[in-house]
Amino acid sequence: MNISPQLQAFILHFGEMGNRWGFNRTVGQMLALLTIQSQPLNAEQLSQALRVSRGNVSMGLKELHSWRLITMHHLPGDRKDYYTTTGSIWDMAHTVFEERRKRELEPTLSLLRQLLLNDPQDAQEVEAKEKMLEVYQLLELLDQFANTLSKLKQEDLQRLIKLGSGISKLLELKERLLKNDTQTARSPKD
Repeated sequence: MNISPQLQAFILHFGEMGNRWGFNRTVGQMLALLTIQSQPLNAEQLSQALRVSRGNVSMGLKELHSWRLITMHHLPGDRKDYYTTTGSIWDMAHTVFEERRKRELEPTLSLLRQLLLNDPQDAQEVEAKEKMLEVYQLLELLDQFANTLSKLKQEDLQRLIKLGSGISKLLELKERLLKNDTQTARSPKD
């Protein structure tokens, strides 16, 4: 398989980003290659294109499958397994988001709930429990927000993302209006 320098740069960068998204470099590169290919690829093709061992590809495919990011296909007359990405780019982003939530946020919230049920034994634990409660409340709020985001249709989510800094400007305006209302209420009437 011939990969242009531009596609190679994309694949390599995707591999580096994979480390930040929760899987290793080779898995990120495999996902990138499968994402930009219009046809399904088998393990041998992935191995040759990325210049990694078949064993590494096999483990990477299992990882991508566990993340629900790839689908296996069979071609007529061919006994090999072929792979494509699951859904659109938005679908994959949603899946990574949900998997990270399931793998990272939910276990942390569960542990914090369990720890917060215990009575503190001394002043140090009282202070620590207060901080754990703050962490729990923040993560719970983020989880509720993430849950709301995950239920939005793609078009609505795109609109929300495009609002970007507009939301902070709207909140600033609200604060100024509230401040002006408070000042107006305090000032003597003529």
